[in-house]
Amino acid sequence: DCPGTGSGQAGRAVACQGCPNQRLCAAGAAAPDPAEAGELRERLRGVKHTVLVLSGKGGVGKSTFSALLARGLAADEAKQVALLDVDICGPSIPKMMGLEGEQVHQSGSGWSPVYVEENLGVMSVGFLLSSPDDAVIWRGPKKNGLIKQFLRDVDWGEIDYLIVDTPPGTSDEHLSLVQYLGAGHIDGAVIITTPQEVSLQDVRKEINFCRKVKLPIIGVVENMSGFVCPKCKNESQIFPPTTGGAEKMCQNLNVSLLGKVPLDPLIGKNCDIGQSFLSEAPESPATSSYRDIIQRIQEYCDQHHFQEEKSI
Repeated sequence: DCPGTGSGQAGRAVACQGCPNQRLCAAGAAAPDPAEAGELRERLRGVKHTVLVLSGKGGVGKSTFSALLARGLAADEAKQVALLDVDICGPSIPKMMGLEGEQVHQSGSGWSPVYVEENLGVMSVGFLLSSPDDAVIWRGPKKNGLIKQFLRDVDWGEIDYLIVDTPPGTSDEHLSLVQYLGAGHIDGAVIITTPQEVSLQDVRKEINFCRKVKLPIIGVVENMSGFVCPKCKNESQIFPPTTGGAEKMCQNLNVSLLGKVPLDPLIGKNCDIGQSFLSEAPESPATSSYRDIIQRIQEYCDQHHFQEEKSI
């Protein structure tokens, strides 16, 4: 088992062999120092629930899910929602949220998020680039520094849900997030996959990563799960689940399957123009799936929060 990044054996234990973060842990760079942890804890004090959206595979719809999860939660005007995009090399959240060209403003209390609605704020490296086509060519330490800055210096205020969209993989950014957010509170991770085995292979690695770093897994979402023809209503399997898909994988690994989202061409179209698919296509089977999944995530977070308060 992972000895933990705060252990003297971090990066040196037998269990660390083969871990992609072994060198980072052994160098002692994985965990924030006590002063940094205190700053992060103070800044994140007003965050009630934190949900990470992960996937070992690129192109499975992780950013799309993050954007729609944030929009779905913010549909309740009584809830304050924040969406943090830490996919530093491929920040797509500004476009999906209709915020391209917006810039971050700084005040005495820190960076201010860019708001889609009064109760939905967004932060992304995309707001810091002079052009959406600019390449971010950074090594790991600089990426980690920006993640820390987003968590420490952004004036999130009092929020009910912080949704964090992450890059694919199990590397520096993911380890840094778990460590920095550990100073506050993490409800868990939602892991996104598609039905085919080539995606499930990488998702199994992501589940293994979560277990090694003691990150709770809220559940798995199978994206692009079939295609329902809008005219004839027949369903086709665009990505055949040759090994049983996410459902079989979840059974084998004892992980919850939150739901399956079918393909709908309007999802991509709405993301390209920065509109909410949930409100633009309320009758779509995909919208129904999203709403069910979002409700399950809310129920998990509420139960998790209740159990923590009870233990206190």
